[in-house]
Amino acid sequence: MLPTSEQQALIEHPISSKVFLQGLAGTGKTTAGALWLQKLILSGIPPHQILVWTPQRALAQPYLDALRQMDQPVFSLLNTITLGGLARRMVDLFWPAVSRVVGVANPDLPPHFLTLETAQYYMAHVVHPLIVHEGLFSSLTINRNRIYSQILDNLNKAAIVGFPHHEIGDRLKSAWIGDVEQIHIYDDVQVCVNHFRSFCLAHNLLDFSLQVEIFLQHLWPSALCQGYLTRTYRHLIIDNIEEDPPVAHDILRTWLPEFDSALIIFDENAGYRYFLGADVESAYTLHRSCSEMVHFSDNQVQSLPITHIQSGISRAIASLNRKPEPSADLMPEDIRAGLETPGEKIKYFPAMVDWVADRIRTLIDAGVPPGEIVVLAPFMPDVLHFSLANQLDALGIPHRAHRPSRSLREEPATQTLLTLAAVTHPDWNLLPKRINLAFALMQAVNGLDLVRSQLLTAYTYKEFAKENAFPLQPFEVVPPATRDRITYRVGERYDRLVSWLHSASQEDPQTLDFFLNRLFGEVLSQPGFGFHNNLESGNTIATLIESIQKFRWAVGAQIGPEPFTIGKEYLQMVQDGVIAASYMHSWEQPDEDAVFLSPAYTFLISNRPVDYQFWLDIGSPSWYQRLDQPLTQPYVLSRNWQEGDLWDAEDELSAAFDSLHRLSLGLLNRCRKKVFLGMSELDVRGYENRGLLIRIFQQVFQQAQKGAA
Repeated sequence: MLPTSEQQALIEHPISSKVFLQGLAGTGKTTAGALWLQKLILSGIPPHQILVWTPQRALAQPYLDALRQMDQPVFSLLNTITLGGLARRMVDLFWPAVSRVVGVANPDLPPHFLTLETAQYYMAHVVHPLIVHEGLFSSLTINRNRIYSQILDNLNKAAIVGFPHHEIGDRLKSAWIGDVEQIHIYDDVQVCVNHFRSFCLAHNLLDFSLQVEIFLQHLWPSALCQGYLTRTYRHLIIDNIEEDPPVAHDILRTWLPEFDSALIIFDENAGYRYFLGADVESAYTLHRSCSEMVHFSDNQVQSLPITHIQSGISRAIASLNRKPEPSADLMPEDIRAGLETPGEKIKYFPAMVDWVADRIRTLIDAGVPPGEIVVLAPFMPDVLHFSLANQLDALGIPHRAHRPSRSLREEPATQTLLTLAAVTHPDWNLLPKRINLAFALMQAVNGLDLVRSQLLTAYTYKEFAKENAFPLQPFEVVPPATRDRITYRVGERYDRLVSWLHSASQEDPQTLDFFLNRLFGEVLSQPGFGFHNNLESGNTIATLIESIQKFRWAVGAQIGPEPFTIGKEYLQMVQDGVIAASYMHSWEQPDEDAVFLSPAYTFLISNRPVDYQFWLDIGSPSWYQRLDQPLTQPYVLSRNWQEGDLWDAEDELSAAFDSLHRLSLGLLNRCRKKVFLGMSELDVRGYENRGLLIRIFQQVFQQAQKGAA
C-alpha cells in the first residue's frame, strides 16, 4: 500500500531528524514509524544500531514485520525493548558492578530475576505468615491472591513513578477520607512491602520493582552504563509513548540528545494503561526534546458516521459531567448508519447474546470476513465467553478469544494436566476431589461425557488411597453393566492413559514441565484423546510449560527451613489462584479469519482496526468504574497527584467520565463502519443496567433527533 501524503512528508525528513509525531489512532502513525524504520535500513544503518521502544513487547510487532517484508537482505537483528526489558538487561549485564551497593545479602552470587508468577509466590511466602500469625488485613474478605497482587502493584507503582517504596502507605493514607479501618489496611500494606523487600534483598531476588530501582538509582546515572547504551544504539523509534510510565520518560529525556535520529510517536486521547502507571502529561513533555513536531490528522479508518458518533459522545459526556459542550452537528442518518441497537427491548442477558450472534451471522452471510468483527465487553467472564462461543459454534462461525487476565487454573487444559500430575504423584498429598478428576478425564479422553466420567471414577479412583499408593485402577474393576454404559472403546483409551501415568509414577522423579511435556506429546495429543488436533489447548499447554520452567529457574534453590518439591509448590500456587505472566505468544495470534472476543482494553492495546464492533452490556458500570482495589489507588500513586489533596466522590466521578471518554473514543478510532450496541434491562447476575454509557448513547440519539427537527 502506498504511503499517504502525511506519511510521505514524514519519511522525507532527513535521517538526522528528531521528530515528535502525534495524532489520533487510525491516522497511520505506526505505519509511518515502520516506513521510517525501513528508510533507516535502506540508508545503510544496520538494524542492531536501531532501538524500538514500546510500552509492551507486543506493540513492537509491526516493526519486526516491516523488517521481514523488506526486499533488501538484513544481516543483523532489530532491538525492541520496554522499560522492564531495559532494566533487566542492564542489571544482568552490570551486576558485578552494582551488586555491593544495592543491599543484597550475597553480592558475589548472581541475582534471581522474578516473573509476575514467582514474585507472587514469594509474596505469598512472606505475607501469609503475617496474615495468619499477626492478623494483618483481618477486616478484608478478598482472596489472598488479590492481596499479594495489589501489594506487588504498589511496589511497581513506586518504582515506575519514582518515589521510595517506604512511602507507599503514607501516600495512600494522605488521600483517604473514609473510615479509620482503611488507614489500618494501608499500614498493613506498608508492613508487607517492607518485609517483602527485605526478603528479596536477603535472597538475591529481583522482582520488577527492584530491577527498575537498581537501574534508575545505580546504573543509569553511571558513565559505564550510559556509555554502553549510547555506543550500542544510535537511532531511536518510540511508539505509544503515552502508555509508558514517567520514569521511562525521564530516561528518554536524558538519552535523546545522544541519538543520531529519533522518532517519537504519541497517540492523542489515549493513556489507557493509567492503572499500570501510564502518564500522558509526562509523555507529551518529550516534544521539547525534539527539533520538529508533526501532526497526523487524516484518519485512515473512520467513516463519517463514526466521526459524528464520536462528536455526539463527547458532547454527551461533557453535558453529564457539567462541562462546556463542544459544538457538533449530528446528522440523524449518520447516527443510524453508524450505530445499531436491538429492534425491541431486551430484558435478559441471554437474549442479548442471541441478538449478537444473529447479527454476526447476518454480517457474515452478507460477505463480511469474520476477522473484521470484534465482540467487546468491559470484561470477558467465563459465562459470557461460553455463551458466545457456543452460539458461534452452533452457527459454524470461527472465533478466537484473548483474555490476558484469565488465571491459568481456569483453563480446562491446565486443569486437566495438573489434575493428572497430582494423581501421578500421590506423595505430594494433593490428590484431587473425585469430581475434579471426572472433569479432567472428560477433557482428556474422547467419548467421555461428565455422567460416564463420574461413573468411571466412582469405581476406579481411590481418593483416600494408602500413603503414596497410585490411586487409579484399571477399567476391568468396573462392573460389567457399567462397563457397557461407558463403552469398551472409551475403557481402552482410559487404560492407555492410566498405564502411562502408572509407569511415570514408578520412574525416577522428573521436573513437572518435563512430565507434562511427555504426557501431552505421548498420550493426550494422540488420536482418541482430547487434545488431538486442538491447537488452542496446545497453546495453553505451551504457556503452562513455559510458566513452570520460569518458576523452576527462579525457585530452584531452597529458601527457608522446610524442604519442598518444585512441582508440588507450583501446583499449590496455581490452586491458590496465582495468575500466569503475560506470555508473548499469547499476543501473537495468527492472522486467522475469525471473530475476535476480547475485553475492551485488551482490544485497544492490540492496536488493530476492524470494520464492525459489538459493545456488549453497555448498561454495566464496569465500562468506566475502577476495579475494587482496597490495597492500592492508581490515581493517588502517580506524579499528577498533588500532595495534601483528598480523593473524594467528585474525583471518582471525574475519573469515571475521563476513563469512559478515552475508552469510547479509542474504540471508535479503531472502527471503520458500524458499532452494534448490545443491551439488556438486566445484567448477567439479574441486576438492572443503568450505567453511564447507556445514558450517553441515549443523549446521542436525542441530539440526532433534535438535529433532524
